[in-house]
Amino acid sequence: MEVRTRIAPSPTGYPHIGTIYQAMFDFVFAKKYSGKFILRIEDTDQNRLVTDAEKVIFDSFDWFGLTSDEDPNKGGEFAPYRQSERLEIYMKYAQELIEKGSAYYCFCTKERLDDLRIEQQQKKQPPMYDKKCFDLSPEEVDKKLSEKIANVIRLNVPKDEKITVMDAIAGIVTFDSAQIDDQVLIKSDGFPTYHLAVVVDDFLMKITHVFRGTEWLPSTPKHVLLYKFLGWEASIPKFAHLPLLLDPEGSGKLSKRKGHASVDYYRSEGFLPEAVLNYMANVVWNHPEGQEIFPLSEFEKAFELEPFKVAVKPQGARFDLKKLEWVNGEWIRQLSDEELTKRLQEFLVDHPSEGKIAHVVPLIKERIKKLSDFIPLTDFFWEEPEYEREVFERLQVTGYRQQLEKILEKFEKMEMPWKKEEFEKTFVEFGKENRLSNSQTFQLIRIAISGHPVTPPLFESIQILGEEKVVERFKKAIEYLTNDS
Repeated sequence: MEVRTRIAPSPTGYPHIGTIYQAMFDFVFAKKYSGKFILRIEDTDQNRLVTDAEKVIFDSFDWFGLTSDEDPNKGGEFAPYRQSERLEIYMKYAQELIEKGSAYYCFCTKERLDDLRIEQQQKKQPPMYDKKCFDLSPEEVDKKLSEKIANVIRLNVPKDEKITVMDAIAGIVTFDSAQIDDQVLIKSDGFPTYHLAVVVDDFLMKITHVFRGTEWLPSTPKHVLLYKFLGWEASIPKFAHLPLLLDPEGSGKLSKRKGHASVDYYRSEGFLPEAVLNYMANVVWNHPEGQEIFPLSEFEKAFELEPFKVAVKPQGARFDLKKLEWVNGEWIRQLSDEELTKRLQEFLVDHPSEGKIAHVVPLIKERIKKLSDFIPLTDFFWEEPEYEREVFERLQVTGYRQQLEKILEKFEKMEMPWKKEEFEKTFVEFGKENRLSNSQTFQLIRIAISGHPVTPPLFESIQILGEEKVVERFKKAIEYLTNDS
């Protein structure tokens, strides 16, 4: 049997990092067993569609390297892969369910449903449909349909039945049908809900394994019922409901409202896609050899299922941005200078000096955790620094302007090109003569040439700037401090 997994993002907004997290498991599992990874577009909520969201979804998957084998753009044996293009298929199976008595038309108005919900809340009952329309006679149903009264199609959940779900992470979970609502399967606009569409699509597309968030576990008995009612019990996929990604505080589900959930956040901050995938694997799974840094191919190799026993922690996992930055920094240091230069040039596409950064890369490689760190660390190479008196004052150097003047005199007497050993010897002695620590002396020089207390290695930075530029900046720093006083 060919392993087939799928992801079905909805273009009602831009991609959530949780979608990539789920897709990573789908992708890795399919590739481990030489199977197929399918990307479907779940666009049945027509009122909430965002115009360019589908394109952004594909761009995001491409960025992470989670390339699908079948999708709306590539096509495939089971096309179409966009749910809005499959409405006749869903209606066909909804009608089959009605004929079997496993589904029924519901003509209740929104007002009645709202009143029912309020009444149930007052009685502290779970909000569920009361099957009022299930008792309509065939003649009453036909009459209402002929009068074109707005309707939906609901699942007929049987009474007093235990529904068992086998889950690779949660284990065996049993649900009482009395706690399961008669779910809407076809909405009044003729579009299916997730529940019918996902079962029909998974069956017809021969999906064998389903990875999705643990929040979908309570809906799974509805899906199991649909497989049973449609005679597809033998084709129920194996489920693995993944633990939630929690916000950095661990207080709730990672939310777009907090800014870290959007895929675009990680791209714009300069995270490497390989590092983000590596980190997300780490938060819910332990590498058998204790490795923390590994590529997706290593995850694929080490991720064991025996049979479909997933070594994933069931608890929600806190998304620790600081730990992600550390992982990202480790990935950056594994890149060659040439590859890091290429990544930075792609990231800094609008940078005025993107073509000149190659010789700076070796200086900053050990100092950055994200590609975006490159900009504040190196902007003084391309732009004139802006000085702040407070930055000088934090050095606690008495008479720092006068000390800069003395350093400038030393610069003007030194033979060019300056040599590293002579430079360091000269200013170590200068510090001793002027009762400055080595740190204070070299920090004075660093701030004067860059405006920042943190830069790439000082002498190497001076070599890139050139002696004349360094002298020029010292004069500007002294001028600034003179005028600012």
